Amino acid sequence: MEILPGRGTPLVRIGESREVVECKLGTPVHPGRLDRAIYETTPMLVLSYSDVDTVELVEVAYTGDGGEEAWFDGVQLTFRFLDDVVAELAERGHRYELTDAGYRFEPGFALFSMGSRSARDLDPDAGDDDPRIICEGVSVAPYEYFAER
Repeated sequence: MEILPGRGTPLVRIGESREVVECKLGTPVHPGRLDRAIYETTPMLVLSYSDVDTVELVEVAYTGDGGEEAWFDGVQLTFRFLDDVVAELAERGHRYELTDAGYRFEPGFALFSMGSRSARDLDPDAGDDDPRIICEGVSVAPYEYFAER
């Protein structure tokens, strides 16, 4: 699934109402809190809603094991080593900043890892102490959304 920095994905756009989203995607598989819901798409989408019930953040989770992943500018973002993804995006001229959970990029997205996967998931020869981090998801919103957090 190609992300649209600052705007969302082809399935869901920033600013769409929950009603529009649920007409397209169905009801969430995990409604979560009122401001956050998980939808069973491939890859899975986690949406955060504003207090007026419009999408303010689109998160695309990794699928893993050969499933569809998130892409931008010809680069596979999810289920790859985070440092490799950042290096490829930097080679294409995309500016970034380090965050607590990963990196945010000026066009309006952030890459993150929650530490639930190990290097061995991508490299069977990796040792138990291999420090490489896997990109587990990408968050999409206007850049200002990330700069404020």
